[in-house]
Amino acid sequence: MNTADWLQFALFLLLLAAITKPLGLYLVRVLDAQGVTFLDPLLKPLERGTYAAMGIDPRREQGWKGYVGALLLFSFIGGLLTFLILRYQHLLPLNPQRLPGLSPGLAFNTAVSFTTNTDWQSYSGETTLSAFSQMVGLTFHQFVSAAVGIGVAAALVRGIARRSAQTIGNFWVDLIRINYYLLLPLSLILAIVLVSQGMIQNFKPYETVRLVEAGGEAGAQTIAQGPMASQVAIKLLGGNGGGFFNANAAHPYENPTPFSNLLQMLAIFAIGSGLTAYLGQSVGQPRHGWALWSAMMLILVGAVALCWWAEAHGNPVHQQLGIAAADGNMEGKEVRFGIFPSSLFTTVATAGSCGAVNSALDSYTPLGGAVPLLLMQLGEVVIGGAGSGLYGMLMFVLLTVFIAGLMVGRSPEYLRKRIGGFEIKMVMLSLLVLSFSILGFTAAASVSEGALAGLGNAGPHGFGEMLHAYSSASANNGSALAGLSTDTPWYNVTLAVAMLAGRFLTVVPALALAGSLARKSTLAAGPGAFPVGGATFTLLLAGTVLLVGALNFLPALALGPIVEHFLMNHGNLF
Repeated sequence: MNTADWLQFALFLLLLAAITKPLGLYLVRVLDAQGVTFLDPLLKPLERGTYAAMGIDPRREQGWKGYVGALLLFSFIGGLLTFLILRYQHLLPLNPQRLPGLSPGLAFNTAVSFTTNTDWQSYSGETTLSAFSQMVGLTFHQFVSAAVGIGVAAALVRGIARRSAQTIGNFWVDLIRINYYLLLPLSLILAIVLVSQGMIQNFKPYETVRLVEAGGEAGAQTIAQGPMASQVAIKLLGGNGGGFFNANAAHPYENPTPFSNLLQMLAIFAIGSGLTAYLGQSVGQPRHGWALWSAMMLILVGAVALCWWAEAHGNPVHQQLGIAAADGNMEGKEVRFGIFPSSLFTTVATAGSCGAVNSALDSYTPLGGAVPLLLMQLGEVVIGGAGSGLYGMLMFVLLTVFIAGLMVGRSPEYLRKRIGGFEIKMVMLSLLVLSFSILGFTAAASVSEGALAGLGNAGPHGFGEMLHAYSSASANNGSALAGLSTDTPWYNVTLAVAMLAGRFLTVVPALALAGSLARKSTLAAGPGAFPVGGATFTLLLAGTVLLVGALNFLPALALGPIVEHFLMNHGNLF
């Protein structure tokens, strides 16, 4: 853990802080149906034409139930369309490899995965999916599922900011404006920059190249090709994850240079970070937005430090075999990145609800691998996915002010609105969904023959594989430990159910909360109101997030990575 690594970390945080406010100010304009952006001369006619074609009145807003209904209908139709594309891709164009359609179970799992912004993949993308399936079936959802999450966050912020209102926005307007004015322009710019770094973007099936150090037939290698840059750009910006290649961001085509590595991490955090500034601007308290951002960064810094420390110290079992301790745990990591960039990328991607990886999570030390696991179990609120991180963190904000109110014997208030029983019920419903989904499915898998047959390891690491899978699915993250074989009937169905629960059983309470808060009038400012813009609030919020995570998941973590850590230090691994 040297000076150069600390400087890289500081640079990343400074660049992230620098882009947060400008993005937040731009989001204020995008998420206001009447907002004006610099792209209006180019995109406004397209926006109006889309409204006309869909029969949408952009001036007509919806209550929370109407917003939920439109969201669920759109998600169902989009998921069904993707299922059909994947199931029958052999009948569709842009399939030069003549790849067959996916099995019903895998097509269902994948369609649910991308509909819920999880992007979990139980297959190798370059050998399983055609270019049409990648670009239309999956990339379509990487745009719209991210827009859905951002729209829900915007609706909740509107509910907080409005007074005695019955509406929280229009789902269709949010969906269209977010894609036209935010995701498409940013993805186009990012894709061009990634191509400049050496990332491929073409429609070739394969490329055969000759190797320098071998002759004859053994001296040739077949490398998959395809429209990669366009998909990688939105997978990062939308917090989607997944990968064009099975090796994901460890593949030289998918992450060619150190600059592309840094750029990908910034892209994962960009929109989620900007949304904290959007919150502060929308409620008229910029310091409140920065307090949320600071709480997120406080947890992130601790997570990066622990993962980095664990990987830098390496595996005692390896060291007993003569591997230098100073090299750290390089198993499963690219030499061109090393320990710190791999640890930072893993922590950022998992905190950002993005399944992208530039190293093999299954090869991390037990404590290093516990970091992304815990970040998912906290509800993906450290920046989190596009939109989902903000509305997830706002649930903890309301829980924090509720606890603070109880501590001083006052009715809890948030931004001069009283927090009552209904609001706390919605908060607890949203927070408990992850616990029931993660722990319930992991417990069931631990005693199911169909689930145990997919384990690549026994003992605590095998348990950790199942725990990571259901944590990733329920938190809509998409990362996985490679030792678990999940293309089976058990995992295809149960992981899909966990993804659906993790997405929609948190979205509905968030929108119900938005509707309830929008109807409330403001209270008179008083000296007893809990300030939500200072260091005290930031520390209390971060502590609440960690405490809830520890209470819910520490026993499960103790059975997996924690006991595995002690076994590793005694040279006794399963």
